[in-house]
Amino acid sequence: MRIGIALPQAADDGAGGTWTDILGLARQAEDGGADSLWLSDHFFHREEDKPVGSETGYHEAWTLLSALAATTRQVQLGTLVLATSFRPPGLLAKMAATVDDVSGGRIILGLGCGWHEPEYEAFGYPFDHRVGRFEEALRIIVPLLHGERVTFDGLYSHVHEAEIRPTPIRPDMPVLVAAKGERMLRLTARHADAWQTAWFGRPDDRYRQRHGELLAACAAEGRDPATLQVTVGVEVDGMSQGGTALPLEIGPIAEALGEWREAGVDHVQLAVIPSTPAAFHIVLEAIRASRT
Repeated sequence: MRIGIALPQAADDGAGGTWTDILGLARQAEDGGADSLWLSDHFFHREEDKPVGSETGYHEAWTLLSALAATTRQVQLGTLVLATSFRPPGLLAKMAATVDDVSGGRIILGLGCGWHEPEYEAFGYPFDHRVGRFEEALRIIVPLLHGERVTFDGLYSHVHEAEIRPTPIRPDMPVLVAAKGERMLRLTARHADAWQTAWFGRPDDRYRQRHGELLAACAAEGRDPATLQVTVGVEVDGMSQGGTALPLEIGPIAEALGEWREAGVDHVQLAVIPSTPAAFHIVLEAIRASRT
């Protein structure tokens, strides 16, 4: 089982939110044995019922991903997840192929349909028919990354004889989809290489229900579930009092990672609060302990 860590993209994540902070944590994680590093894709986040002006802002995901591709050496780099509605699908596929080249073939392209309506409203993106728009985007992005020439005339997206040149350095860049709900799960089973679900502490009934729904979607699509990797977002919160998140302690984190391994999960993505060098040190020690 591979184990990755989500990087901070905002000052509220505890590390100051500058590129220097992010790069330092990325190198600490890579040197400390993490298999992957992950970025989210948001303009900002505003808590429900909070006023305009209370937002937490995020550095832009693709810009950071490109910088990390050039400044890390071997760790995988993934998006958790890109909102396909923020970028035209053909452009997104072109960007993915380019940054995969920069990284030497280390990108995991995580995709989703988006969910935080305030940022859509603020930056002028349509929030309607998100799953329908997402399906059309997948039908363009995936074949383009496989090196195909694509013509598609949908309700929301249109391409004509589109092809990525230079050719992507690998025709099998893994596409991950974060999904719950029948339509999204069936799109995952139809198009993706990996499925992501979040957020959890240890395997529980909620996870088992979601995994069962994924298996049902695979059956409906005629997909062998053994060909679809399972990835799970796990929260580690050193500031929480209770809840499902794991405490920021080596023993409980290592034990939970062992339980996820026993559950057959292929890849865990750890979200660490606070995102500081001291907290990352504890998590990396737990990752090493879970492998012994």
